[in-house]
Amino acid sequence: MKNTMRRMLLGCTVGSLFLAACGASKPPETPASEEPVASEPLAPARSESDASSQDPNEFGLKSSSTAGSAHGVKPSTLKPTTTEAVLKFFVVDKKTGPVEGLVIALVSSDGEKFYTSETDAVGYAEVLVPVGKKYELTYLTLGREDITASVTVADEPAQNIKLTLNYENRYPDRPVPPFVLGAVQFDTARATIKPESFAELDRVVEYMLHKGARLEIAGHTDNVGNPKSNKSLSLRRAQACRDYIVSKGVDPERIEAVGFGDEKPIAPNDTPENRAKNRRIEVREIKN
Repeated sequence: MKNTMRRMLLGCTVGSLFLAACGASKPPETPASEEPVASEPLAPARSESDASSQDPNEFGLKSSSTAGSAHGVKPSTLKPTTTEAVLKFFVVDKKTGPVEGLVIALVSSDGEKFYTSETDAVGYAEVLVPVGKKYELTYLTLGREDITASVTVADEPAQNIKLTLNYENRYPDRPVPPFVLGAVQFDTARATIKPESFAELDRVVEYMLHKGARLEIAGHTDNVGNPKSNKSLSLRRAQACRDYIVSKGVDPERIEAVGFGDEKPIAPNDTPENRAKNRRIEVREIKN
């Protein structure tokens, strides 16, 4: 009886940790009405619930009698097995409560990727992962991010693991600004995407494949040349990015391409460096 009870406790564990919200810190000031988000990493995570963890970015897990029954708005649909554990996430903003619509991405120690569904109205999402591995966690965003937390899943059968993530919204009082795809480059005066751009576009693909989001892709140019030609070029470049993303399996109805030419600069067009900043592709999520 004692051994049976010990196995049950090992199978139900809890932990909590802080993860920042967006893939960028405060963006640089620009003359545009919406400031593009720079390609900067998430803020570092801090452990809140278990000071015994040697790594401040790693969950310290402890036995729980509630992890097995934890669920969101609807009952849990996943069951642990001898080789797979159920990770049950609750995402909470300290100021506003449960956070809906987030996806948590997990990368195992051998490079395999897993994704939760979007968090529901009580901030809940779940995923089934192989046991006996360490997983690095991030929120799935349009921007780049560093690994912000990790959890080690023991090599034990029938594990339900309940994890609480504290979410910090960097833009609580205004819409999230558009994100500049700084690594997306084109042939001069053409809408041909250079191959080195594909890695950044693939991050957008990943985001779209795991979220039910709608997206606007906007092309921009500097003020050199004919304004009408610049606007046409900016649209064709945005469409080229859209076509690439759609080719990876994303529903074309969920992506809108627009071109603004030189109408929305983020820097004065007075130096080669500033003009290069204005030649850009931006993406932003469109709220339904």
